[in-house]
Amino acid sequence: MDLLDVASAVLILSGVALALLAGVGLQKFPDVFARMHAATKPATLGLLLILIGTSLQVSDRRDIAKLSIVILLQFITAPVGAHMVGRAAYRDGTVMSPDTAIDELATARRRHGETAGTPHEAGTADGAVPPDGAAP
Repeated sequence: MDLLDVASAVLILSGVALALLAGVGLQKFPDVFARMHAATKPATLGLLLILIGTSLQVSDRRDIAKLSIVILLQFITAPVGAHMVGRAAYRDGTVMSPDTAIDELATARRRHGETAGTPHEAGTADGAVPPDGAAP
């Protein structure tokens, strides 16, 4: 077993560990915002490590190019998808866990004078839209 095999094994096992942690996070985290973080950050990095470890073992350039395309597409689609899910959940009025310490979007909306429509700012725990019917 040479150094390349050891490096490949370490990368693949590290990637598998991160993917496992992402799965555990999806089960254990309290709200959609924490879960979307667990679904994207460690899973994406885990896949990156697995694919790099795999590419160290592949000798054909076409296969390495395919693995590179998978890495590129994962880094393009996963963060955008997570952002869209988080934004939709926020606009829908999904209640944040009490463990969530900072609501950066609410702070930004207050700075710009937008207060109607977000249950996080309006103080409604059930996610109801304010009586004036204003949408977030």
